[in-house]
Amino acid sequence: MEEAIAKAAVLIEAHHYIRRFAGKIVVVKVGGSIMDQPEFLNRLLKDICFMDTVGMKPILVHGGGKGITAAMQAAGLEAQFVQGRRYTDERTLAIAEDVLVRQVNTGIVEKITGQSHRAMGLHSLSSCVLIGKRLFLEGEDDRKIDIGMVGEIDRVNAPLLKALVEARYIPVIAPIARDSAGGKLNINADSAAGHVAAGVGAAKLVLVSDTHGIRTGDGDDTLASRLTRDEVDRLIDRGVISTGMLPKVEAAMTALGAGVSQVHIIDGRIPHSLLLEIFSKQGVGTLLSL
Repeated sequence: MEEAIAKAAVLIEAHHYIRRFAGKIVVVKVGGSIMDQPEFLNRLLKDICFMDTVGMKPILVHGGGKGITAAMQAAGLEAQFVQGRRYTDERTLAIAEDVLVRQVNTGIVEKITGQSHRAMGLHSLSSCVLIGKRLFLEGEDDRKIDIGMVGEIDRVNAPLLKALVEARYIPVIAPIARDSAGGKLNINADSAAGHVAAGVGAAKLVLVSDTHGIRTGDGDDTLASRLTRDEVDRLIDRGVISTGMLPKVEAAMTALGAGVSQVHIIDGRIPHSLLLEIFSKQGVGTLLSL
């Protein structure tokens, strides 16, 4: 009886959030080792389907996990990273596109449709909603660093995404963009998710990976449950936020700057962390706001 009462209490708490976000777009980005562990990924996709069931409008943006690196190694190529971003030549881009589109994107769409929900893959080999331009990093003495066929988002086809969610489809976006000339560019998945959330006016952006959130120091007890933009800037200046976390924070700032009210960084290895973060008061990760 006590277990049943506890479950009812959970449902009552979730009821407030379900009503609050019904009909709202929530962009979810999944990456890191979550992509390589079917148990974690399948559990996350069930959570996204639950969101769809209760009237929310999820949009999923995914990375490639270790699949791209493994495919490059099989082809005799070694991954090179510059300021946390993968250097991409034509051969690397072809491998990344094959993994992201033909393997990961197709697999996610099949898993969602297998749960009796409608999903549509959006990528460089079909309807591409990401339009980009070449990205050059800042080096010393204001020099531009060329990282190959890597892009940054110029714009997002928001009308198409909004039409799909209104028709009760779950868009599944692979981070390969098209440029103005029809060429292809590899896009950081966190950055893509930030721009998608900004473009569609999402209520929330949730970045799901294999990190608990943002820490303000070295200890396990330094996980921040909530941070403002000013607090994040200070952590960057101190070097606490760096390397792999920087693209996530930059994506969060892109979304927040465009009017998205909340961005969450959560650990997808925690069972149902996505639902706990959205439908409970306490949450399980770091909440970023202005």
